Amino acid sequence: MKTLKPILLLVIGFLFTMTSCRTEDDLAIDPPVEDTIEANSTIANLMSNVASNDGSDDNIIDNANCLSVQLPVTVTVNGIEITINDDDGYQDIEDIIDLFDDDVDSVVISYPITVILTDFSTVTVNSDSELAILVADCNGENEDDDDIECIDFQYPITASIYDENNDLINSITINNDNDMYDFIDDLDEFAAVTINFPIIVIFIDGTTQTINNIQELEGVIEMADDSCDEDDDNDFDDDDCDNCTTNDLETVFADCSEWTVDKLERNDDDLEDNYVGYVFEFNSDGTILVTQGTNSFNGTWEASGTGNNISVVINVTGLPDFNDTWNLHEIEQDDDEVDVDLRLGDDRLRFESDCQSNGSINDTALVNALINGDWYITYFFDDTDETSDFSDYVFNFSSDNTATATDTSGSTNGSWSTTSGDDTELGLNLNFGTGIPLDELADDWDVLEVTNDIIRLKDVSGGDGSEDFLTFERNPFDGGNGNDDLEAILTDGLWIVASYTEDADDQTSNYSGYELDFNMDGSVSASNGSNTNNGTWSVFSSGNQMALDFVTDIPFEEFNDDDWDVISVSSTEVVIQDVSGGGGGTDTLTLQKL
Repeated sequence: MKTLKPILLLVIGFLFTMTSCRTEDDLAIDPPVEDTIEANSTIANLMSNVASNDGSDDNIIDNANCLSVQLPVTVTVNGIEITINDDDGYQDIEDIIDLFDDDVDSVVISYPITVILTDFSTVTVNSDSELAILVADCNGENEDDDDIECIDFQYPITASIYDENNDLINSITINNDNDMYDFIDDLDEFAAVTINFPIIVIFIDGTTQTINNIQELEGVIEMADDSCDEDDDNDFDDDDCDNCTTNDLETVFADCSEWTVDKLERNDDDLEDNYVGYVFEFNSDGTILVTQGTNSFNGTWEASGTGNNISVVINVTGLPDFNDTWNLHEIEQDDDEVDVDLRLGDDRLRFESDCQSNGSINDTALVNALINGDWYITYFFDDTDETSDFSDYVFNFSSDNTATATDTSGSTNGSWSTTSGDDTELGLNLNFGTGIPLDELADDWDVLEVTNDIIRLKDVSGGDGSEDFLTFERNPFDGGNGNDDLEAILTDGLWIVASYTEDADDQTSNYSGYELDFNMDGSVSASNGSNTNNGTWSVFSSGNQMALDFVTDIPFEEFNDDDWDVISVSSTEVVIQDVSGGGGGTDTLTLQKL
């Protein structure tokens, strides 16, 4: 037998009281027939479907439309543990997943959790297998289900309860969807029930309508049903452009004059490396100008539609990989970068721009060094050390942004350009075509260090987040790297923290008076006479990266990281930098020798 709910118990108790106290003076009040709701009627079922718990909002966690996970809940996303306290947390999960395009994403739930079913009842779940049993009872993604998400009730709503004598025995207040669902579910327990009109309903676009009777309510709900994308699938990012307009796209194209190709995938082929150094300018008159070194290409663009149905037509003469009618998937604006993401089935095209620089970044030192004299690759790391592949090449860079790579078989023409880096202020775009092994150099590299004798570059892969390193020097490859002596430099004498900034926060004063002693056995100590911090250190990637770990010793635990980038090295100064994942801040540590 179904358990009686609190509303029903109150009504029945009140009914007993009224029945025992009834007198001949009591008057029967006939409920208005036009506003009466009967159990299992069309309007009752529609109201129940509007009020039922929609489980699709958190599909990024449970992949189930008919249930939701009660918050807070802790999940581990691609190895990062986060606690979801409200609906904004679903976006946090998506942001982590969106960091890289080609990695294997995972969302691991920390059990036990509480699951809320369609009728708002709850179940404690202790494992993935227990959750899978509940999920199996849900309709699959994009399959029709009963819940109606395109319209909501504005609460509170009051209802009147009548007995079999048509006496008004109670008036109840419905404050939320759970109350409404229970109220409709209990209709068969009452002789007659009416809704006290007018009431207000809210549509998916935020507009409202006043409803004056049952017939009007029934018609409005039926009309609203399936009038919006109810998002009953597991593509958690398919709503990224819900509020996009063609004006938004026109604005970012107008505000950001230089766009580069961050991602281009056609027919399962990754083509973005073919277009390193290509700069796109989308003009307000619908024209496109593409430049690459001394080459230029002309085309057109046009956008139409709204929301998630905006079409972007691109047609550039000589660049057929871009020419198509794309769907605008997302416009993502961060503090220092804007991305325009286009999709066409499984094909992807993503443009990015650093609107802050607008070509004004100071690249003088890099350009002056680059265009003067010969350069040789002394280190190239892409998953493995591949430096020897380039040992026969000499590189020359011209002021007109052309370049040549010459070996015993002849010269290969290429191009170069400077840009803003992803993790550093300055970037260097290189492109020597698709021939092996020079195709490996095609990328937009972050500049770590520039002198007249060495140019050190880094790139974070857009796929799996791995880091590649490239070093040019004045002398041919001899099996070493400009930072091979970093270990020897650090172990020679004592060092101080000359500067430490965590993003924009200067914390150098916390380390005043400390002297650091780096030992060849991988240990390091930092002492100010009264306090000593002990830790470990190591240098890897042929001197391009460094690890520090002071465990929990304050204040040096701030330096704990296993992938500091080595920015510059001299016999008296070492600068290392760490950029937090997920668009976080930049930490910079400068050590000076005593």
